Amino acid sequence: MSTPHVLLGLLASGTKHGYELKRAHDQRLPQARPLAFGQVYATLGRLLRDGLVTPAGQDRLAGPDRMAYALTEQGRATLDQWLGTVEPPIPYVNSTLFAKVVVALLVADTDRARGYLIAQRRAHTERLRELTALKTAPSATVADIVGADYAITHLDADLRWLQTTLERVADWHREVHS
Repeated sequence: MSTPHVLLGLLASGTKHGYELKRAHDQRLPQARPLAFGQVYATLGRLLRDGLVTPAGQDRLAGPDRMAYALTEQGRATLDQWLGTVEPPIPYVNSTLFAKVVVALLVADTDRARGYLIAQRRAHTERLRELTALKTAPSATVADIVGADYAITHLDADLRWLQTTLERVADWHREVHS
């Protein structure tokens, strides 16, 4: 995820201070890792330095002064360029799950490798159930549903891959250990 671009996108609707940006991020991208306040303010500092945002005043609401930020024309152009650029499919598998499965198949006997795959499949299935409940809850927002759909699609792909790999454990072991 590109935190600077997401913050620019959140500022596109109007001025916000760091706390509001963090809250908007966490609400609008509910399945993404929550942003730390330090990350928000460090990113805002870089966006300010690069001329993509500008200070838009301070307020004090029962706490410390809060600097509000607004998107500059250069910031809007940067955001538009980012949104208009198609994301290429990831060329390499870069997943802890993939690495763990391959290593388990390399170092574990057939039963231990199957046990790991079954346990991982069980964890994925449980998360799939949680996300399905989240998106079908009466209080689910569109952001909740879109985020859950994205995560469910990826979990479903992982589950299919885990099942296929589970079916190939014996072949893997024959190939590696012969």
